[in-house]
Formats: sequence, C-alpha cells, structure tokens
Amino acid sequence: MSDIDQMNLGPRWYVAHTYSGYENKVKSSIERIVENRGLGHLIFDVQVPVEITRTVNDKGVEKEVETKVFPSYVLVKMVMTDESWHVVRNITGVTGFVGPGSKPVPLTEKEVEALHVESHKEDVGFRIGDAVSIISGMFEGYNGTVQEISEDKKQVTVLASTGKRDIPIMVDAKDIKLTD
Repeated sequence: MSDIDQMNLGPRWYVAHTYSGYENKVKSSIERIVENRGLGHLIFDVQVPVEITRTVNDKGVEKEVETKVFPSYVLVKMVMTDESWHVVRNITGVTGFVGPGSKPVPLTEKEVEALHVESHKEDVGFRIGDAVSIISGMFEGYNGTVQEISEDKKQVTVLASTGKRDIPIMVDAKDIKLTD
C-alpha cells in the first residue's frame, strides 16, 4: 500500500496547480477521463472558481467579464487513491497538487465554505410563521414564532414571547424545535 492510498479520507476537495491559462483545459480533461474510464466513484467534481463582473468600456457598452478567482489552480473533489492521484497528476497542464512535497493536502471544511465551492443548504424542518421553542442557548425555554430564516439556513430570527411583549431573537437553527 502506498502513501497516497494511506491518505484516503473519503471524498475531499484538493487543489491541483496548473500552467497559467490551462485551468479550463485541465477541468475538461479530468471530466472526460472520469467519464471514459468510469472513475465517477473516485472523482466527483472539478471546479475553476470564477467571478463575473460587469464593466463598461469607453463607448458606454456594458459587458460581463469572467475572471478566475485563483489563476493556475483547479479544485477537485476526489477520493485520494493511487489511481485518482495518477489520473489528475498526469493530465497535460497539471504541475502537481498543493501540499508539502508530493503529498496532496485536502481543504478544510472552513476553506471549502469560504470558497463557496459546495453549497450545504439544509432543510431546517420549519417555515416562517411556525411556532417553535428555543431548546438551548441563552434564551432556552422561550417560545415564539419563526420570523426569518437566513439564506444558508443556519440562523433563524424568532419573535419570542416574554409575557409583556414580543422580542426578535436571532438563534442557530439547531437550537430550536417545532412546538407540538
């Protein structure tokens, strides 16, 4: 068993370094090889993070410009094995993986979240207007109504009843439950 196979942590995001301007070629080459060799169980996703900005030229014409967020890098979600490492590493334009020496290092969950490569939209199990109880945290024991749910579904604003008046409280979605 090689060092690469021992690093197998399940599907994780890795960063492949490429020649400048080869990012899209590398992405399409990896996708083609995955399809042709049936490696979908090892390589799940390939992304070249881009940012779209609007620019106006001197004639007043507006156009969208796509710029690479990380030039010369391609993000690959894969199970790190000898086979998957070899496939990605030997694609024309790839110079190696990001990591010390020849050991690829996966991105942390925080890094993946910061890069917005994967969206983890969870179903929180309640909607605006539902009656809920706060089950943990500083406001544990309060009851109220869901007023707002954040876009990432991690934060919820509850209009909590204190007896005299209702106050909006922002809590983590995991800290509330539907009342019966």
